[in-house]
Amino acid sequence: MASEEELFASVDALLNEEPHLPPLAERARLREAAGITQARLAAALKTTTQSVKNWENGRSEPKSPRLDAYQRLLNGWAAKYPAPGTAPAAPAVSVAATASAEPAASGVGPANAPQAPAVPAAATSRPASARPAAASRRPAAKKAAQPAADPRFPHGPLAVLDGDGSAYGVDGIVLDCPATSVVELVEWTLRESGLGAPRLHRNGKDSDPLIVLTAAAAVKLGLSERLEGHEQRRSLRLPEDHPVVKQVVKAKWRLTQRGFGPWARIYRKVQGRERQCVQLAVLSWDALDARSWPGVAEMEPADVARVLGVYATRVITPRGSTAVSGLELMTALRPPTRAVQDPQTGNWVPGHNPGSLGTEPMDPAPPEATPEHPVVVNSGWSGGFLDEEAYQWVRDVSLLTDEECTLPFAVGLDLNTAFLAAAARLVVGLSAPDHFVGPKFNPKIPGSWLVDLSHVEVDPRLPSPFTPDGTRPTGPAWYQTHTVAYAQELGYNVAPIEGYLRRETGAYLDPWHDRLKTAYVDTLADLGVTRDLDDRQFLAAMERHKDTDPAMAAVLAAIKATVKGGIGKLRERPQGKRYKEGERWPALQRPTWRPDIRAAVISKARVNMHRKLTNMVKLTGLYPLAVLSDCVVYPSPGASPLDFLPYAASGKPQPGAFRLGPTPGLAKLEGVQTMLWAVDLMEQGYNPARHIKGGDAVLDEGE
Repeated sequence: MASEEELFASVDALLNEEPHLPPLAERARLREAAGITQARLAAALKTTTQSVKNWENGRSEPKSPRLDAYQRLLNGWAAKYPAPGTAPAAPAVSVAATASAEPAASGVGPANAPQAPAVPAAATSRPASARPAAASRRPAAKKAAQPAADPRFPHGPLAVLDGDGSAYGVDGIVLDCPATSVVELVEWTLRESGLGAPRLHRNGKDSDPLIVLTAAAAVKLGLSERLEGHEQRRSLRLPEDHPVVKQVVKAKWRLTQRGFGPWARIYRKVQGRERQCVQLAVLSWDALDARSWPGVAEMEPADVARVLGVYATRVITPRGSTAVSGLELMTALRPPTRAVQDPQTGNWVPGHNPGSLGTEPMDPAPPEATPEHPVVVNSGWSGGFLDEEAYQWVRDVSLLTDEECTLPFAVGLDLNTAFLAAAARLVVGLSAPDHFVGPKFNPKIPGSWLVDLSHVEVDPRLPSPFTPDGTRPTGPAWYQTHTVAYAQELGYNVAPIEGYLRRETGAYLDPWHDRLKTAYVDTLADLGVTRDLDDRQFLAAMERHKDTDPAMAAVLAAIKATVKGGIGKLRERPQGKRYKEGERWPALQRPTWRPDIRAAVISKARVNMHRKLTNMVKLTGLYPLAVLSDCVVYPSPGASPLDFLPYAASGKPQPGAFRLGPTPGLAKLEGVQTMLWAVDLMEQGYNPARHIKGGDAVLDEGE
């Protein structure tokens, strides 16, 4: 029999528990009965309206001292406004009501009710007086109504951890994280959080869970609020003797070669078939670059979780910058290996996955490499390089007509994700390059061709389609297949002198294009820019789309940066002052270091741009003033592209020229002042791609 001391200790434990709040519907009923709005209640409790909404729909619960104040207020209202059919008694919820609420808090429902997958047992093995480690605060009924897509990851791909231990996930879910150190956080994430995302391809790997740390959470875990140094913050790392790094190593966890920086990966070697890896991102260390994620770092944790959650669902769980994520998406959709059966042993072993880039890095042909690449330095190559870059061209002032000079406006047309559109059905090389002398040109073979295109006549009022600066070639040069094919399309004979060609080919980027295109179009639709709008409605929707929902606007910006950054990463240059020419840098160890694929995308995009410029001349007689990357500026009698774009008598846009619309490859109105500033920069000899439209520069080197 229990002693008196034991009984009193048990009773005291119950008395010391946090007060229980009424059921969710009762909280809202009491507030409405008192005639108080959620905003007014939020002001009284010194919190946000969204927090009050979360308290009433079960997505989160208040913490002391707000919990006590909120409880007192509800008790007072319950005394004044008793529920219909009940006597005005003490408003505290009954033991039965409390008991019925517990399963919802722990994720365990009645035996006969449909349930979402339960959190692992370790999450519920704490003492009753402790806060459940990873309990969802959403009601069980809501989980049952929206079952998780994968039962292994009931709480989505990621969470944003705040300093009070609240981990905000997708769909408004909030988990309780008891971790007080980075090691505890990693173990909680893998064992109890229910975070992660299923693979994007059957031969691929599941996405590791992502934990985003606010400044308060970083400090609580022993990290500094800011990561300071002379270098760019994104390139900074904690020193190896930092206490947190020592804790990680002592607990038998590992860090990647990138160390503990804004994006830190903590892992252990794979045991069996289970991966043990957690991705961390520290907001106050500039993990989310403002160019790619505008305004996200300053958002509330729940809003950060919403932005990153939508991106993770539509694109991929972030593993670094948008450039890194763009490259990771390529590999996730085209895994390098698949399971094959060994004919001798009968065992299933990893084998090459057709259509992928494989597991081993591949050296490029000398003209496809960069000047500091070992292939160039060690061979003494001096035969020139591919110069397949985006347009940076301004029409000579002497070629402007009097009529053009009198037009009052200059209107910029920007192509939606032009480089993504160029990746569609793009055939690229999958094998190593082979060298040929005097090959016959074949537009179906991807590679690099040494050919003289100086004889191709192009109207000087248009940029040359063969050079980034739009000037006419002066002799033999290296070109990617699409550039040479366009010269042939224009009716000119091409006679290659040399070629580095690839025998094995495939549309490697097709699934990458399809996923990003769908993400881009769906996100624009969330912002009110849909395919069913006519041109006037489209321009009006684009003008206000960033103000419709800042969170979704940030997702859209991140998707665009993923496209350009991913393509740029295909030719990432060496970084750091200590690098010496001829050394191999880390990026060269990736199978996805493929400058030839990057050149193919940019070549096709530039050719597509020139084709549209030529068709505009045929349909309207208009010539551009300047072209910067995927944006072209035209003189116009009005401030809208509707004043000069070609339309048929029926009112439909003419095919072949520039058209307005939300689909990749179609045009939208660009800021004219920004473009005119870019024109001025180019006339002064500067590279405007490094100053404006934050994603273009990454096409040069990646991040």
